[in-house]
Amino acid sequence: MNIRKLAILAAVAVIALIAAWYINSSNAPQTGVAARAQPLLPELHEHVNDVDAITLTGAGDKVLATLKRGTDGWSIAEKSNYPADLAKIRAFLIKLDRVTLTEAKTSNPKLYGELGVDDVKDAKATGVLVTFGGLAKPLSIIIGNYNGAGGGGTFVRRADAAQSWLADGNLTVAKTLADWEQRALADIASARLRTVTLTNPDGKTLRVFKDAQGDANFKIADVPKGREVASEFVANELGSVLSNLTADDVFAAKDVAPPEKAWKDEYSAFDGLVVTATGWQQDAKDYVQFAARLDENAANAQIDAEQARAKAEYDAAVNAANKKVETEKSTTGAQAKANAQAASDVAKPMAVSDAGRDRSDRLAALNKEVASLNKTFSGWTFTVPAYKFADMSKGIDDMLKPLPEKKVEASKPHK
Repeated sequence: MNIRKLAILAAVAVIALIAAWYINSSNAPQTGVAARAQPLLPELHEHVNDVDAITLTGAGDKVLATLKRGTDGWSIAEKSNYPADLAKIRAFLIKLDRVTLTEAKTSNPKLYGELGVDDVKDAKATGVLVTFGGLAKPLSIIIGNYNGAGGGGTFVRRADAAQSWLADGNLTVAKTLADWEQRALADIASARLRTVTLTNPDGKTLRVFKDAQGDANFKIADVPKGREVASEFVANELGSVLSNLTADDVFAAKDVAPPEKAWKDEYSAFDGLVVTATGWQQDAKDYVQFAARLDENAANAQIDAEQARAKAEYDAAVNAANKKVETEKSTTGAQAKANAQAASDVAKPMAVSDAGRDRSDRLAALNKEVASLNKTFSGWTFTVPAYKFADMSKGIDDMLKPLPEKKVEASKPHK
């Protein structure tokens, strides 16, 4: 065999080796830098706002939650279309849009269970199938276990693919309906309230109040003769119920109605806002229904007082400016002109310049707040945190120092 034939054979062998390497590398799982360049869900990129439905399905093919977007925002189908937490849904979608793949894992269905990416039709599946609606093509992904012990990341698998992956970040999915509910109910500061009246199921009433809006503490009405208030601060917690008020869970009011005997509470603000609450306990849970209304007499009285205060402050400012001009009459030239101008330029608030419009604007704002609260409250029964319900179900004895214990006289021995 001559040198030319040997060279040809060597070249063929090299080409064969290169071809084999290319075929193997093409069929091998993508790892390393190549994987990091891949987004988990490229279909979401620039289409997050197109998503109009998210269905979460767990083990045994059981639907955990159906989230849908309508004209009034996102809602939960299984909760009679109660509003869903928009911020939570948006954060979830943005996270899925931004996450990237970091390492290819198994494509063997027998090993899916170890990563939590097995088919959710399996009764023992631990992952969650997330299906998106509103996109150009159907899109579903199984979100499996968090890789906490292995350096972070979450195991995932597209429902229509055999290959599983490790994706960066924690993609753990909330699995209960309550996790997706809009929790915020109201945030009415204690300082805004004038009176709180709690009526227990037997009709006994506890009322606490403030004489003026700036008062630091609530006072207790109708303290029984011979009893003392526990402290000057004891009633303040009753006024904090509506501050940062959230729900633990929610139910359609028609499905969870109050019993005949329940707590009837009323929270009245200086500006006329009134929130009422009906509360009861059942199966170790604290249920409450809320409603809001406007006491127009109280609202107008408050506006009268605030407009009178604004006018008094304005008149005082004008008088002070005029007095300054009077005391500086001897001043000549530009300075005297400036002083006179200052007196006429005292800012006139709307409460003084257009009291009618000021009143109308204030009442409109209050009515808007009432409507917003009732949009949240109407038609629903909420479970609230235990510490909130505790402050909604107090009695007068809870506000007072305990009665002194009666001493029991020792019986005299018989002679």
